[in-house]
Amino acid sequence: MTTNQSSSKNKVGELRPSQILFSSGIGSIVDLPNLSTMVMGLDDWELTHASELGEARLLAAVQKEIGNQVKKLLTPPISESNNLIPNLFDESAKVGIPVSPFPTWVVCPQCRLLAPLKSGLFDLKTDRHRPDQNRYIHSNCRTFSPTVIPARFLVACQHGHLDDFPWHYFVHRGNSNCKGSLRLYEYGISGSATDIEVKCDSCGKSRRLSDAFGELGKMNMPQCRGRHPHLRNFAEDGCTKQMKSILLGASNSWFPITLSVLSIPTTINQLGQLVDKHWPVLEKAITIDILAAFRQIGQLKEFAKYSDAEISKEILHKRQETGETECLDVKDIKTPEWQVFSNADTSLNSADFWLTPVAAPDGYEAYFEKVVLVERLREVRALVGFTRIESPGDYAETGELPEEYWAPLSRSEPTWVPASEVRGEGIFMQFQEEKLQHWLSSTPGLKTYEQQSLEAHRRWRRARSLDPETNFPGIRYILLHSFAHALMRQLVIECGYNAASLRERIYSKDPNEDNGPMAGVLIYTAAPDSEGTLGGLVSLGEPGTFGRHIDQALEQIGLCASDPLCAEHSPLQNTTSLHWAACHACLFSPETSCERGNKYLDRTLLIPTMNADLSELAFFE
Repeated sequence: MTTNQSSSKNKVGELRPSQILFSSGIGSIVDLPNLSTMVMGLDDWELTHASELGEARLLAAVQKEIGNQVKKLLTPPISESNNLIPNLFDESAKVGIPVSPFPTWVVCPQCRLLAPLKSGLFDLKTDRHRPDQNRYIHSNCRTFSPTVIPARFLVACQHGHLDDFPWHYFVHRGNSNCKGSLRLYEYGISGSATDIEVKCDSCGKSRRLSDAFGELGKMNMPQCRGRHPHLRNFAEDGCTKQMKSILLGASNSWFPITLSVLSIPTTINQLGQLVDKHWPVLEKAITIDILAAFRQIGQLKEFAKYSDAEISKEILHKRQETGETECLDVKDIKTPEWQVFSNADTSLNSADFWLTPVAAPDGYEAYFEKVVLVERLREVRALVGFTRIESPGDYAETGELPEEYWAPLSRSEPTWVPASEVRGEGIFMQFQEEKLQHWLSSTPGLKTYEQQSLEAHRRWRRARSLDPETNFPGIRYILLHSFAHALMRQLVIECGYNAASLRERIYSKDPNEDNGPMAGVLIYTAAPDSEGTLGGLVSLGEPGTFGRHIDQALEQIGLCASDPLCAEHSPLQNTTSLHWAACHACLFSPETSCERGNKYLDRTLLIPTMNADLSELAFFE
């Protein structure tokens, strides 16, 4: 069974390529009209219709996380058919990613029979002309042959395992030899676990599902079996965790682990930029004859004005460069991006990357050194794993996530990972380093504030068994991060994009760090369709317009609907938060927009708030 991939049509079971990375990736559950299915691991993928993406920096970052055996970044298989009414008998209709029914326990809505699909009690009913009608039916039901529905209870654990709910174990309160049929009854209309009961027809034992959740669940549920249904196997060493009951479709059943980089040009040579863009194809042209063959079959149309000899020479130069920089430094992905944005060299402009420097926003010349309108931008993202129950957003960096929480994408070490590219636009702001240094060194109370923030950071990491002395981003980062959130919330009002379509990228380094100092913010769109390149965001970056939006952004966060509770919030109050004066009513952004999971935020650092004790910390006068 496959789920189609397309960017041009909407069909039943269709996903956008970007959804494979953020919401419906490997190991996640995808709902079809009459089936609940799981996206299978890389071992089952058919790659005939996949294409390779060229982005050396991202590939190096992926290799650092999951091994040097990864050689390619591939897009999900996409059908080339553009027919409005697809031919279901054509091979293109079978192009997609593999899925398998999950959960495998289903319920008959008429007789309430609860049983696994492999029991033989249910028949698969397919329709070649209407694939959306494919379903399982209970043929021997006492009334008619109703379509069965998936059981909406599952079990998972923090180590990335997922399994069917242990129905027999649960209703019989342990392992039992009873082979009776099970029934799942729902009483009332609330749908809550307390109103749902599973009962055995043979021995008559029954139990409410509320016993599987909360503190009762810790006493009643068995140990995890270590199952990876997307790989069709179990963990070799088993699992030491206890099963945790979750609902089908629960938001904590799947969290993606992704990496992303912005494609930045490395040369002003136009031919060199084209070679970089098409490198996945050109690196296979080991002779000029192979290159000529590629051109004859129409794969290199953008090179029309260059001769084979010129292209071959540039390929050789690129190959030598690649050999010299085989061990790319991927510890700091953002530094090359900062250098390109802060220099704003328009000679590097290309079809995928176009910068236009403009003056600082009106009224804020003392705070910003420059603003750069990023009229064209390309971001490449890769999926390297996923977690369950425990969100990767709870950790500062992907590499900090404990290895046992990391669920693999394939049974063996992967040689490629799914990736997607999106194009968009953005606005880059470079802060005045002199102004920032003056604020950091001469603001009363800022040293005490920094010590309190560091202590909250340490407590938070200790509670998660992480090294408490590492990855504190610093006050500089908290200021830039808070400003980015305030500005994003304001730009959404007028730019024409929804809030989840904007993303932030914070460039923050102290002068004593390598490649420092850095103090900049990039607000950009990263939508997978035309919405990301409409020009609505860049148009707001002109000095007069941008100054007005910064005015309004700062004014809006001066007073929050949750004040005074919000203004007086401190991360020292508990170990569950790492923000100061920030909440959903003032600074929080959608999960896809923030690079730190709405942590390290404080509007008090931007302007005075109701908390008079910290009013002297404000950066903007």
